[in-house]
Amino acid sequence: MATSALLDIVLSVLRGEGIPLDELHDVGKPGAGEYRIVLDGVPVRIRSREIAESAPGTLDAADPPAVLSQVLIAAAGPLSERADAVFARLVRAVNLRGQCYTDAEIDSIVRGMPLVDRYATDEPAFRDWALVFRDHYVENSVGFLLGMERAGIDPKWIFALSKGDRTLHRERVHAWFLHRGYRSDVLDNSVINGSADTAERAYALAVNEQVDQFIRQAHASGRKVLVIDDGGLLAQGYGADGVLDEHIDGALELTVSGLKRIAGAPGELTVPVLNMARSRLKTMLGYHEIADSCVRRLRAILPGEKFLGRHVLLLGFGTLGARVAHYLRSQGVRVAVVDTDMLALITAAEHGYETYTSTAEALRAHSPFLVIGNTGELALTHEELPLLPDGVYLAGFATKDFSVLSEGFEGLSSTEIPYVGVRYTLPTGTTATLLGDGRSLNLFEYEGIANRGYDAYRAGTLIAARLLCREADRLGPGLHLEPVDQVIDEAGLFAAYYEQYLAPGSRRPAAPAQDGTTSETR
Repeated sequence: MATSALLDIVLSVLRGEGIPLDELHDVGKPGAGEYRIVLDGVPVRIRSREIAESAPGTLDAADPPAVLSQVLIAAAGPLSERADAVFARLVRAVNLRGQCYTDAEIDSIVRGMPLVDRYATDEPAFRDWALVFRDHYVENSVGFLLGMERAGIDPKWIFALSKGDRTLHRERVHAWFLHRGYRSDVLDNSVINGSADTAERAYALAVNEQVDQFIRQAHASGRKVLVIDDGGLLAQGYGADGVLDEHIDGALELTVSGLKRIAGAPGELTVPVLNMARSRLKTMLGYHEIADSCVRRLRAILPGEKFLGRHVLLLGFGTLGARVAHYLRSQGVRVAVVDTDMLALITAAEHGYETYTSTAEALRAHSPFLVIGNTGELALTHEELPLLPDGVYLAGFATKDFSVLSEGFEGLSSTEIPYVGVRYTLPTGTTATLLGDGRSLNLFEYEGIANRGYDAYRAGTLIAARLLCREADRLGPGLHLEPVDQVIDEAGLFAAYYEQYLAPGSRRPAAPAQDGTTSETR
């Protein structure tokens, strides 16, 4: 936040609290970022100074770079109750504005998602819809919602919900969403999965009330409600009649775990749900990028570990697990695979992996330094814990895999290792370190997938949303996969993706020098 922005924030708070603006005084040179206000007779000093250069706050460096400032707000004495409330609001407003992305940073995010930009053309059908978007708070979510805006969704009718992962810049994303005019909150996955504690469930109930109110207001204004989610809202019954008071009008399902939640949801679907999770787009392009981000995050969180030539046990050889296995093997890791699906196990064996039908069998045969979970189900049981080698690392790329540890049990003790994970001491006396927070490791204090890496999937989601909002009545209730693949094909997204990123000459050569020199001699 530049120093010049501070004055706007202070003036906004004073106006909102009904405090005369003549109570605000410049201290020192005008525009220097130093002010004094008087709250119920007590002077409050506000001082700001710019900080020296720092690392970029976005995946792509912004031009001009964001200016960082330190702001000190100090009262000269005890504050009255009213003055204290004004002081607290001032602190919140400065914090919120200071965490927002700058215009240059937003430009860098938009430039990093050229396919979303290409397909974010005006769609008249969007003008009659409101959007509830629930996903990770990362930059590509920002770029996607801006694309939905450009296509016609009114920002006042966007409700963004975080899934609760500890993504690197989640506070910045939240602050920017609020600044943009969206509603923004958290509906934690632990609540949907049934592992939340009492406080988390109470908070989720309050958030659901906000969602209910949003849906009611949208319907009262003549709008339909579209949900883009991983099954979190549909799992609660928002897509079925007679389950909840409020009812949405259509949804896009983003994840396979979300499909499982929908299958177990109360009532039957009475709205159309487009299945992005099983689409050719996500299967053929999306999962490669997800696997890449998983392996990059894994190597980054264990910078002191040797990977080359060592044993790793991979639990689950599905769409994601197979790609993670291939990435690791290409880096010299010796990968063994466990899967209960016989066809997946055959596929792994025929690709040259050692294969096992149970985790216990694999742990008796190997002493891996790392165990990776990709199943989305309980992959490690109480009975298998004593077979883990002492000091093993556990990396989960789906939330439930190692929940036997993250949810705790009698006799289990733990020590948090900041920015790395939790080291558990098992009843046997051996230790195991669960990396991250027990959720998807590639989203733990990390941005996850590169913006350009998820650009095609976000663009495809926008294309599918356009189809649903145009033709919700024709599609009818239930899960739909074929229309997703068809509309993405018709939009030419795969050709656009190839042209943008992969075709020879997709990056323009440097322009010839005008002064007779070449780029090499400059």
